[in-house]
Amino acid sequence: MTPGQTATDAILNPADFAYLRQVVRDRSAIVLDESKDYLVENRLRPLMREHKVDSLRGVVERMRREPHGALANAVIDAMTTNETSWFRDIHPFNSLPEVVGEILASKPAGAPLTVWCAASSSGQEPYTVAMVINEKFPELAAGHRLRIVATDLSPTMVQRTKSGRYTQFEVNRGLPARFLVRYFQQDGKDWVISRDIRNMVEARELNLVESWGGLPRCDLVMIRNVLIYFSMDTKRAILGRIRKDVLMPGGFLFLGSSETTLNVDDAYVRRDFGKSFCYQALGAPNR
Repeated sequence: MTPGQTATDAILNPADFAYLRQVVRDRSAIVLDESKDYLVENRLRPLMREHKVDSLRGVVERMRREPHGALANAVIDAMTTNETSWFRDIHPFNSLPEVVGEILASKPAGAPLTVWCAASSSGQEPYTVAMVINEKFPELAAGHRLRIVATDLSPTMVQRTKSGRYTQFEVNRGLPARFLVRYFQQDGKDWVISRDIRNMVEARELNLVESWGGLPRCDLVMIRNVLIYFSMDTKRAILGRIRKDVLMPGGFLFLGSSETTLNVDDAYVRRDFGKSFCYQALGAPNR
């Protein structure tokens, strides 16, 4: 607490917590469990100082007055979970070359490859995808035939992805030494990913429960470790939109290790690749 604050200034009353949960769900589809009030309070306290608000109740009161103001937007940003790392859950990235090879085999020679990494946080996933594909299919990058669209709800995370700049702690989380040596340059205490890899990735803001305008048709969609935060209806709607509006015929979908299309959208079929698996829209050509 800051000087002059009381204990009650730094906690949410039940009515204010219920309001916050509803706003976060309406604007981001993230479902905050009723037991997570301590987590919400911890994420809001830095915003009190930043936006010069004396209490958490004051945060809620300003949100009610300015539902799309700077503070309200910062609250939504703060509620997103930005946990990520390089080569997270390694198996999908081990299988990625085989999946990409199958996609390319079904396309005309010289055709481009388009990938969407949704809820991509600070960019480790799309840049991992770019590096893995470049290792096995350098002709895609050389011919400007690889396009990776990285989206996130958080403008802070989108800007971090665009910068391609990571701390020593961040590059220590899952990034093999040979990739660090080949694709990064040290700048002070940080590491900056090479311009060639950065140019493969387009980072933009996108809310999964709002318009997906401008999103291209994709051969591969990675939406990993985000559906777990949504209600069943939201999961069903998102998977349906991907299948109908985003995936190319024969395209593939990667989810997180604890996520599935089973009993959510049965128009996908599971495809196994070594120790990993992904999904293909029902009726798309299986090989």
